[in-house]
Amino acid sequence: MDSLITAAARSLATGDPLRALNFIALRDDPPALALRGIAMAQLGDLARARTLLRRAARAFGSTEAIARARCVVAEAEIALVSRDLGWPAKPLDSARAVLERHGDRANAAHAGYLAIRRLFLIGRLDQAERSIADLDTASLPNASLAAYQLVVGGMAIRRLQIKAARTALMHAQSVAREVRIPSLVAEVESAVRVLDTPAARLIAQGTARPLQLDDIEALLASKALVVDACRHAVRQSGKVVSLETRPVLFALARTLAESFPSDVSRGMLLARAFGAKHADESHRARLRVEIGRLRKTLREVAGIEATKDGFTLKPRHGRDVAVLAPHTDEAHATVLALLADGEAWSSSALALALGASQRTVQRALDDLKADGKVQAIGRGRARRWMAPPLPGFPSSLLLPAALPGG
Repeated sequence: MDSLITAAARSLATGDPLRALNFIALRDDPPALALRGIAMAQLGDLARARTLLRRAARAFGSTEAIARARCVVAEAEIALVSRDLGWPAKPLDSARAVLERHGDRANAAHAGYLAIRRLFLIGRLDQAERSIADLDTASLPNASLAAYQLVVGGMAIRRLQIKAARTALMHAQSVAREVRIPSLVAEVESAVRVLDTPAARLIAQGTARPLQLDDIEALLASKALVVDACRHAVRQSGKVVSLETRPVLFALARTLAESFPSDVSRGMLLARAFGAKHADESHRARLRVEIGRLRKTLREVAGIEATKDGFTLKPRHGRDVAVLAPHTDEAHATVLALLADGEAWSSSALALALGASQRTVQRALDDLKADGKVQAIGRGRARRWMAPPLPGFPSSLLLPAALPGG
């Protein structure tokens, strides 16, 4: 490797792409093309970066397997940054195997980290955690180690394991400050602030107050009956009753919990669960049926008793009932939660991360765009969606993950 290539590589490692380009901007040999691609990625021109890396991979000869594998790893990283989550995982796995076989442990470990990061972004936390056990973290370069600890912290936040999240993010912060890459430092510090930012509302006995993640972890570990409006479930003492696919039952459970210990009139329940403004006998009959279904579904954690005017909730264990609610009851909160990371997402990537159809996500984006909450960039297949930062937006509670007891 000549001196200019070496100098450019060192500049890129310290997050200085402009200095790197000063050394190689006019060169078209394969190593220079690869480094130019990485430099353009650091400058934010991801489309140009991918083109350069693909040219470099083609230009490297068949005997230069390590160099070609490194290009594949770099392209995979760009795919993740650009939220191209449908990018095939097999080329990255193959590149990692080549790098391990040839003793390039640092880049092989980086490839492993990228695979874990992709699993995290699409909400496959169980798979990501299993992959962590096979990752050679000791071989990760410091910049990659900080980013890896960000992912570990992010997974712990989604699991509401806040002590573990703090440990990982403090480690990421220490390493990021050591490598002195401004964008990495800013990303880590933004993640650290999430730990001390109100993440949801606690609604109990007619009052509401903000909760931080530590408070939420403590609430779910308590004996209180919690109607979780972030994950659409009812929780108590480790028992979880999911109502994610039963919106009517969840609406009834939330209404009853918000009024506890008082009862709720039949008219209020009809309005909240069915949107009925004027109840007739068919509405009342349907309410009786749905209350019966809810009573059966919640039988292990709570009972539902009829009163003169309506119904009241009766927890089986403990005396406290609370609703854990997002800051806002925005209809498309999960889409906004993903866009809250500040990156530009395609509708297909959003659909993959949320486990929804692309058409469903597109309708949500159209509604949010009409309300001025998101903006589109580009056209056709290149179209991406972004949202302005939302202070205190509880993304960690709205994204796919199993909370304690789930």
